[in-house]
Amino acid sequence: MNLSETRSVPISPIVSDMATEAVYTKINRRIVPILILAYVIAFLDRTNIGYAQLQMKQTLPWSEAVYGVGAGIFFVGYLLFEIPSNLMLEKIGVRRTLLRIMVMWGLTASAMMFVTTPTEFYIARFMLGVFEAGFFPGTILYFTYWYPSHRRGKVFAYFMASTVISGIVAGPLCGAILKYFDGVSGMYGWQWLYLMQGMPAAVIGILVFMVLADKPDDATWLTDAEKRIVRESLARDDKYIGNERHATFWMMVGDFRVWMLTLVYALILAGSYTLLFWMPTLVHSWNVKDVLLVGILAAIPNAVGAAGMVMISSSSDQRRERRWHYVGAIAIACLGLLTTAALKGSVTSSVISLSVSLFGIASLSPLVMAISSEYLSARSAAVGIAFISGFGNIGPAVSPSINAVIIERTHDPAYSLFFIVSVYLLSALVLMIAVRRSHRQQRAG
Repeated sequence: MNLSETRSVPISPIVSDMATEAVYTKINRRIVPILILAYVIAFLDRTNIGYAQLQMKQTLPWSEAVYGVGAGIFFVGYLLFEIPSNLMLEKIGVRRTLLRIMVMWGLTASAMMFVTTPTEFYIARFMLGVFEAGFFPGTILYFTYWYPSHRRGKVFAYFMASTVISGIVAGPLCGAILKYFDGVSGMYGWQWLYLMQGMPAAVIGILVFMVLADKPDDATWLTDAEKRIVRESLARDDKYIGNERHATFWMMVGDFRVWMLTLVYALILAGSYTLLFWMPTLVHSWNVKDVLLVGILAAIPNAVGAAGMVMISSSSDQRRERRWHYVGAIAIACLGLLTTAALKGSVTSSVISLSVSLFGIASLSPLVMAISSEYLSARSAAVGIAFISGFGNIGPAVSPSINAVIIERTHDPAYSLFFIVSVYLLSALVLMIAVRRSHRQQRAG
């Protein structure tokens, strides 16, 4: 049999599926781990003030409101520069964009060690948001260049597992730095915390630039046949629904369903970041005084959350169903949070109930991103994902200040949990309305 005859033999669907799986296994191993590592660093740098404030309050006696504003103002800078950054990614490529983002945010995160006044604290946090803007939506967009929609749920889940991986790592790491580096070279532990967690971002940014390819056709580590498989998978998947309606930013502004998804995402972030920023304070309120032990106990719920994120998102992918998985995750989250509030600081029981809540919470963002990416066509994904994740940051820009007021008036971090439950329940209601309306419009069309 000559070469031409060999090429004419039809490939069975089973062989084709095996080849596709092999290609995506290769892609997963190449691009997902390094982006997870980058997002872990990003999350450490934006949320480590939750641990730093345990010690900063002793040397910089600011009110709870100062930390609330500082936590939230990060998202103001993030929001203002996220969409321009994401559009720049399409023009100059993901490698250059992530290099710029990560080097600048690493330097800014490290500079937090020098703050001495609330104004300096606010400026540093705002600039951290400016420089980190575009990383998350840019990476989500980057995944759409490689993965068809039915594969994205699990990939988004693995990537967003960075948030809970960060929580697992952050607790013991931050606690150890605060405890063992306090006083070293005449610096406080919280200063070492900012320095030691900021500089790795710049290093990882350089590594990302060296390892990633902007698009499948640029990947030297894929063969021509493997690139063709990726192109065909994406071509079959792209329905090009509503390209005209979603091609520009202003078209997004006029789309009701995009706004509803944005509101859902804003509510998720409002609740989740409030919990992240004040979880160390909550654990500390259980009469746990050692900062290292606070970090270790706070890491346990995040470990459970990582498992929940993968399990719920994988189930959603397999069944190709999103909204009821979301509602179920909300129910689990709220049950765990309310139980934690009711336990009044019993350490073992509170850690268990908080772990239950994180099992549900951790899957919320990947589920909403999966719903959004399926609703948006490939051509509108750049603006659409940036719009949703960008304006979604209004939620955590506001929620830390609200929560700070709650804690200052009640003197009990447990009351934060009722606030978080309320925003999660509202997000489930909005999502059900948005998805139901979308289904009605599709049937009518």
